Amino acid sequence: MRELDDIDQALLELLLADGRLSYSDLADSVGLSPPAVSDRIDRLRDLGVITRFTVDIDQSKLRESQSLLVTITGTPGSAPALEQALAAVDTVEHLFVTVDDTIVCTIATQQDVGSVLRDALPLEQVREYSVSPLQGERWSPALTERDLAIACAECGNRVSDEGEQERFDGDLYHFCCSSCQSRFRAQYEQLKEGA
Repeated sequence: MRELDDIDQALLELLLADGRLSYSDLADSVGLSPPAVSDRIDRLRDLGVITRFTVDIDQSKLRESQSLLVTITGTPGSAPALEQALAAVDTVEHLFVTVDDTIVCTIATQQDVGSVLRDALPLEQVREYSVSPLQGERWSPALTERDLAIACAECGNRVSDEGEQERFDGDLYHFCCSSCQSRFRAQYEQLKEGA
């Protein structure tokens, strides 16, 4: 595995600006051939740096609905169940989960949001929720100024060319060293046996 370089960063910035650029357009911008660009984008996807290509749709232009910001405070340990339930709701557009079992999402709906939540959520796992109408929203993804590097799934350190990688149930994980890989594998197998 090699580290991300300036060309990877340039490709990511170009795709953030316009995700519809062709491999030919990208290649012209970074000085590579289209097949080389395709290989790099495939590698960025394999690394998990690029997770999907999508379209950002302004729902207010398509239907008579109100966009709402919903904050849900769950009981301890409830975040995975609440996240899964909300992800299945058609009108949930953005979904964020915090470490303290709080979920923040945007919902574009014509219905009463209370009934949407009552129908979708395991209510015994909800402590409280609040709803605020959105006046506007903006999505501005950007790369940070720090070096581009894959983080070790075990310790969070930078993964270099000497790093390790392994798939667990189809997901690819990256490790800075074989010790972190072994610790992660042991914990993963222990959790899997307990499930």
